Amino acid sequence: MEYGVIMDEAGTSASTAGAGAGGEVIEDESDLSKFENKSGLAEDMKFLASMPELCDITFLVGDSREPVCAVKAVLAARSRVFYKILYQAPSPQRKKDSTEKLRLFLKRRSEPLLNSQSSTSQRGYTQQLAPIQEPQPHQHQTQIIEEFEPDVFRQLIEYIHTGCVTLQPRTLLGVMNAADYYGLDELRRACFGFVQCCINVDTVCALLASAERYIQYKCTKSLVQKVLEFVDEHGNDVLNLGSFTLLPQHVVRLILAREELRADEFTKFQAVLMWSKKYCDNNSNSNLKDTVGSFLEFIQFHKVPANVLMREIYPLTLVPYDIIMNALAYQADPRSVDPGKLSPNRVRRSAQGRSMSVQSSTDPLGSNTTLSSSESSEMVSSEGHPKHNSN
Repeated sequence: MEYGVIMDEAGTSASTAGAGAGGEVIEDESDLSKFENKSGLAEDMKFLASMPELCDITFLVGDSREPVCAVKAVLAARSRVFYKILYQAPSPQRKKDSTEKLRLFLKRRSEPLLNSQSSTSQRGYTQQLAPIQEPQPHQHQTQIIEEFEPDVFRQLIEYIHTGCVTLQPRTLLGVMNAADYYGLDELRRACFGFVQCCINVDTVCALLASAERYIQYKCTKSLVQKVLEFVDEHGNDVLNLGSFTLLPQHVVRLILAREELRADEFTKFQAVLMWSKKYCDNNSNSNLKDTVGSFLEFIQFHKVPANVLMREIYPLTLVPYDIIMNALAYQADPRSVDPGKLSPNRVRRSAQGRSMSVQSSTDPLGSNTTLSSSESSEMVSSEGHPKHNSN
């Protein structure tokens, strides 16, 4: 289910009924009347940004380099960050280097014309080449944007041009961090207010998945903690979601490792099985038993009823026999089994203390900063590769 709200420049979600064709008379005296048509202006500016021939800059966004067009003057007027990026004079060395590169490029482009002049001169004609022109400030520019996803950056540009944007959970964290990055405080505040009310069972997995890309930004970290607290309160409902399978492996481990998670152990096992099947479907070289086995340390099988253990879990042959037997023995006589044999990793973590805050971890493989937990004996990067702690 998709949730969204249209935010205008004033931060309201309802449009004002006005006089005439979408306008509003806001002041009416005997000798003057002031008329505004903000909705019409917003539509026209949206049209402007959608027409490349009317724009003077194209951003190539994300890994796919999707083009997003804009008007530089509008960007600079609305964002001081964009003003500095687009209009601040470059250093003398950078200007010299760029000018030299342009001259070399134009020289290569003019070589056919030089050859043509030479052949013309041989026929007795003289022709004078026009001097190489410096680039004019109004020429169309192209810039690469790698920090944000195309959908996120497109929403940001739409807001800058029109003052309106439709906020939705899938891109919410990206838009909020982009607004903070480019100094659009009113949009950042609107996003922060909306995320507070849109955290629910239907959106929580989408928020966590998008947080993976933007966890290095300060706006994300505080909100991720709120999302995890919601997961703790609604553990069984969240673990039963089909969208739970879309979360990265290390985020699943982070959720399962939280002692505050209010979910029964069999629901945890079902969520692990569902996630592992989806993962193996997408990765043909993966083994289901090994994938499930990487999560078993977070499940306390001795708390699963004996009839459920034998009827639902044991026949799958995914859980080692000794874990099943120790769980059954514990239920028969808790004193007969060493607690360390039930969940050795959990016992070790409890002895060492907990640290479940959102952290920044630098992956040697070059992945982005990730959600991680120092409780886990192993972290997994966003590419799915195991990465062992150095401690």
